[in-house]
Amino acid sequence: MTRDIICTACPMGCPVTVELGENNAVLSVRGNQCKRGEKYAVAECTNPMRSLTSTVKVKGGVNPLVPVRSAKPVPKHLMLECMKIINAAEVAAPAAIGTVVVENILGTGVDIITTGSCPAKE
Repeated sequence: MTRDIICTACPMGCPVTVELGENNAVLSVRGNQCKRGEKYAVAECTNPMRSLTSTVKVKGGVNPLVPVRSAKPVPKHLMLECMKIINAAEVAAPAAIGTVVVENILGTGVDIITTGSCPAKE
């Protein structure tokens, strides 16, 4: 089986063809113009990861929400479960940039952190 993807490891955006064997084992990668492309294609076909961005409710803040992101990419197949946890999370004001909102989400070793700040109501 083959899988055609567009590599996003660098700005070139190479069309890459990945040949997969049994159990989705990567047999070959063709079309990449740099070594990063091969690494990206293998990861995308075996264990795709994504950065997660969203917002979290703020308790007692001047704003109702604060933006958050995953400190590192999380497995793509866990995105919906991560969002359920993030949607239920709440941070107390004041919230500074880099505040850990959810530690080690779903046992991935990845924290969900604020990317904005929210002062407390006066």
